[in-house]
Amino acid sequence: MTHSTLQLPELGSRRQQLIRIPAEIDVAVTPRVLALLDTPPMQRLRYISQLGVVSYVYPGAVHSRLEHSLGVYRLACLTLQHLLASETAFAAQVTDTEAKTFLLAALLHDIGHWPYCHAIEDLRLPEFPRHEALAQRLIAAPPISGLIEDQWQVDPQAVSQLIAGGQPHTPAGAVLRNLLSGPVDIDKMDYLQRDSHHAGVPYGRNFDLGRLVSSLCLGPEGRTVAITDKGKTAAEMMVFARYVMFSEVYWQHAVRSATAMLQRLVYLLRDQLSTEVWLMQTESEFAQQLQLLAEGRAGAEQLATGLWGCQRGLYKRLAQFSLSDSPQLFAAVARRPYADLVQISHRLAARLSRGLSRPLESGDVIIDAPPVKLEVQFRIDVRQTSK
Repeated sequence: MTHSTLQLPELGSRRQQLIRIPAEIDVAVTPRVLALLDTPPMQRLRYISQLGVVSYVYPGAVHSRLEHSLGVYRLACLTLQHLLASETAFAAQVTDTEAKTFLLAALLHDIGHWPYCHAIEDLRLPEFPRHEALAQRLIAAPPISGLIEDQWQVDPQAVSQLIAGGQPHTPAGAVLRNLLSGPVDIDKMDYLQRDSHHAGVPYGRNFDLGRLVSSLCLGPEGRTVAITDKGKTAAEMMVFARYVMFSEVYWQHAVRSATAMLQRLVYLLRDQLSTEVWLMQTESEFAQQLQLLAEGRAGAEQLATGLWGCQRGLYKRLAQFSLSDSPQLFAAVARRPYADLVQISHRLAARLSRGLSRPLESGDVIIDAPPVKLEVQFRIDVRQTSK
């Protein structure tokens, strides 16, 4: 099957409606894409910010998950067009259904996100589901499921499985899965540049996106995405951009303070939270609920007031320890279950109180440690091209 036989209006040259997103980017959408965007689950993403508490430090970082979803969908179209035109083996193998499933997964990949999703998921509490599970539920239910079946002739379960990381059965499907979530994928390509733009910093934009997309190719066995040697520098710069964005934006010390406060607040109020309610709330609704539940509750009220009160009151960084300068301490605390960190912080508060004129309350000290999950290493094949 060649590029010309794929029946995808999303990849065609016919005029489509355009949606403008920052920075001065037009996303072409067909009527069936618009139909999905107009559903309540997707419209809810207008009110879920991409970066959560990052806006406490970078006020412009209030862009939505919906904007990011449109950016990833646009890159899905661009990268699919590129591989169809440049990789004859891929173009001969990929089917209409696989291509449509990929585009749908790109558009819907964040549909399961709920307020402050990643920070709360890092608590790894059994009562809190993963956002992939909510995505699967939303995609399998009306109106999303009906639109996917009727207008795209695709199995909704195939879309949710691709989002969740299911292993495709064909080489072309494996390539598309790797392109959606892999070392150099369309999700990272979009959020690094988009987050950098809105935060007002240059770090995430210091890689050549056009060169990177044009260098995409198939790996040695034809089941993964690789890059040509002409895109090696662009890929290396993207990896470095992600490192710097974590250092200066995502894990900037005041952002980590706000994140730690939010995590402790949710942990304290977890027994009073109904997942059936707050999973479908907007960010502001969830914050209001936490404030109400925290009223009059020792430890919780000061956290809620510091995060959403009239005057910002973030905890201050007292000490910081890294793997390089304090390996034993790091090993003893990092990646511990969150309940252990709470108990350690209580004991630390009690010990510090012995030398202070005013005893510390148990909620006055928060230990913020790396989450249980480990960072993924970047490994990608580089194909040498002829001069």
